[in-house]
Amino acid sequence: MRLKDKVAIVTGGANGIGRATVERFASEGAKVVIWDIQEAAGQELTKSLLGKGRTVKFQNVNTVKSDQTEKAVEAIIEEFGQIDILINNAGITRDAMFKKMSSEFWQQVLDVNLTGVFNSTKAVYPHMAERKYGRIVTASSVVGLYGNMGQTNYAATKAGVIAMTQVWAKEFGRYNITANAVAPGFIHTEMMDTIPQEILQKLKDKTPLGRLGQAEEVAALYAFLASDEAAYISGAVFSIDGGVTL
Repeated sequence: MRLKDKVAIVTGGANGIGRATVERFASEGAKVVIWDIQEAAGQELTKSLLGKGRTVKFQNVNTVKSDQTEKAVEAIIEEFGQIDILINNAGITRDAMFKKMSSEFWQQVLDVNLTGVFNSTKAVYPHMAERKYGRIVTASSVVGLYGNMGQTNYAATKAGVIAMTQVWAKEFGRYNITANAVAPGFIHTEMMDTIPQEILQKLKDKTPLGRLGQAEEVAALYAFLASDEAAYISGAVFSIDGGVTL
């Protein structure tokens, strides 16, 4: 129960790594608020965890819209009185080789992966600073560290959130707020199920551990960084990739 009575927001919490994170945090005693635009999946997860005696709330929030993040934070403060943890997990891909990448694809990924992170943190930060306590963990990617063909937009955003994290570690430290980034490699989520098996096997073959990562493994790292055990870690980037970037 490392997160007992902590109030945590998980963006993109209805599916994939976000869902695993919501489940892990709830099991560790946190009061978890899911931010997502996938209403059906978010409500289903909420109902499931409430049935297990967990404290979970779903808010239909598009993090690209700053008015939505601000209103959602106000509602959380009114209900729970505090916000201790923000997991900036929401993200999208719109892949294409550079010569074929449209301005629309570029902007969509920047809006969600970069502006969405900015809006969420901007809304939460004043409350953390006032209480002089906070944990902010943001999803980057190994692509943000080393690049990847066909992902100019995605790589730019994932490198961008690392830079933002390092700035926040410097600015927020005086208020006892830590800021860290997590850079996953090839993680098995629902999206991976649409990839042909031969391609999945190639991804596994590229990874020294010989397998894809599990969403629960990323969630476990999020939980550690959100806990008081990680109180002296800030401004760091943690790769969780099975050694693929070696």
